[in-house]
Amino acid sequence: MSFWNDKRVLVTGGAGFLGKHLVENLISNGASADALVIPRSNETDLRTWDGCVSAVKDVDIVIHLAVTGGGIDFNRRHPAETFYDNAVMGIQLMEAARREGVDKFVMAGTICSYPKHTPVPFREEDLWNGYPEETNAPYGLAKKMLLVQGQAYRAQYGFNSIHLLLVNMYGPGDDFDLKDSHVVPALIRKFVEAKESGVDEVEVWGTGKASREFLYVADAAEGIRLAAEKYDGSEPVNLGAGMEITVKDLAEAIAEVVGFEGRLSWDATKPDGQPRRLLDVSRAKDEFGFEARTQLKDGLARTMEYFVANRGTIS
Repeated sequence: MSFWNDKRVLVTGGAGFLGKHLVENLISNGASADALVIPRSNETDLRTWDGCVSAVKDVDIVIHLAVTGGGIDFNRRHPAETFYDNAVMGIQLMEAARREGVDKFVMAGTICSYPKHTPVPFREEDLWNGYPEETNAPYGLAKKMLLVQGQAYRAQYGFNSIHLLLVNMYGPGDDFDLKDSHVVPALIRKFVEAKESGVDEVEVWGTGKASREFLYVADAAEGIRLAAEKYDGSEPVNLGAGMEITVKDLAEAIAEVVGFEGRLSWDATKPDGQPRRLLDVSRAKDEFGFEARTQLKDGLARTMEYFVANRGTIS
């Protein structure tokens, strides 16, 4: 019998980028579609206490994916919303879940919670050794407080809350809006449109020297499911691919996948963000057997194909 057969599961953000992939993964592993609760933001406002109480009613497991956030530009323009929305959603939802007697609470945290100058690879023990990178700090700190809340609730109430530190994700269904998107979908869109219009130069933010780690969204969904099934510890767990690539090399890889042969123009007046990002992913493997399976080049190709096929529905 599947772990999920008799479970009623709340997936906040279940209609979003990661959420859709997680819902598909849960169903393919035994969850009943009828037993999945997926609140829509236009109907259930998780920033309100009543919205949280309504969302957790009669559920066994909460997987909290819903966020307010985006790429560096979005976070620079909306620091207050990014902090308030993410903090208040998580704090109230966890309290409502505790009062409801929910069996398990899975919190999707973020690599943005790590200090700006964390030595690579990032180990979970390094989480409290400094302040996050400034453009991501409101988001990272809001999520970090939910780790504190989960650990406090476990200590006082015996509440089973786990915290996953997710790295940058990409894949089909990502946000390709150039104002709000992360680096992978933004560059895919720029290169595809430049190639089709005959433009021979594409501007890229920053110097290209910063490094990032990327996790294919379907792999992330698999990791979250495995953690929900098998991990019950109080310590946070990195969820990533365990690989590092500079933004310059990433941009060149995306240009190659798209077939764009023009020049890359680096705008060094724009922020690089955190200097380096690379996770130690050994705890996820040891605790619940997760390892990323999708190679970056394959994932980029699938993401590019999705964008090209769905441009009519992308703003």
